[in-house]
Amino acid sequence: MAAAPRHLLVVDDEPHIGLLLRPHLEHVGYRVSLARTLGQARSVLADLRAPVDALLLDLHLPDGSGLDLLRDLRGAAATRSLPVIVLTAEGEDRVLDEAQELGSALLTKPFSPTKLVARIARLLGDSPPPSPPPRSLDESR
Repeated sequence: MAAAPRHLLVVDDEPHIGLLLRPHLEHVGYRVSLARTLGQARSVLADLRAPVDALLLDLHLPDGSGLDLLRDLRGAAATRSLPVIVLTAEGEDRVLDEAQELGSALLTKPFSPTKLVARIARLLGDSPPPSPPPRSLDESR
């Protein structure tokens, strides 16, 4: 990975997703911000002091669709190429197809944190981080 930790923004309204992912991602060297709404995500993305290197985005949020945020990101020059992984339990082909057409990778819930870390590293062009010592995510609470 790069010398400075990559900054990931996890946007998911289910609190347990962030609580489980954050310690795992931080353990392998990422810096993680959490947002539970589109509004919170937009605030983090607008903070130029802490640029986001990649976005992990749920599609169903309390204040709208993650697809709306993805469309906005792709429409702005500054975020057009921001790496995005859509984390979803969504099964509707039309929605998944649009997310992919907008340049995002897809990871269907449930997923293993190890698989997610490998996908993030590949998306960012980083070397895969070393595997953490075996432990259950439940132990990190």
